[in-house]
Amino acid sequence: MKKLIVRGDPGIRRDAVIEWDGEEQICFAIDRQGDYHGPDEVQLWCTIGTEDERETFEKREYVPHFLDVDSVDAEALTVVKVRGASGY
Repeated sequence: MKKLIVRGDPGIRRDAVIEWDGEEQICFAIDRQGDYHGPDEVQLWCTIGTEDERETFEKREYVPHFLDVDSVDAEALTVVKVRGASGY
């Protein structure tokens, strides 16, 4: 599990599937930053991981401050599925 800061908005929402580090990752949570104050474009601070890490995320069996952090431009991000299974 790690944090991924996306500069710009690729249109993803919670439970979206993206390709990062050569494998598909699920966006467990997304915090939108910079709508009112901050950088010129919005930033999405995503907690991502594999399906095997979902239970760890849901039970909060991790320390968010100790997760590795990567950043990427929205245009460079490969989006496999925009939203979760519900399609909303």
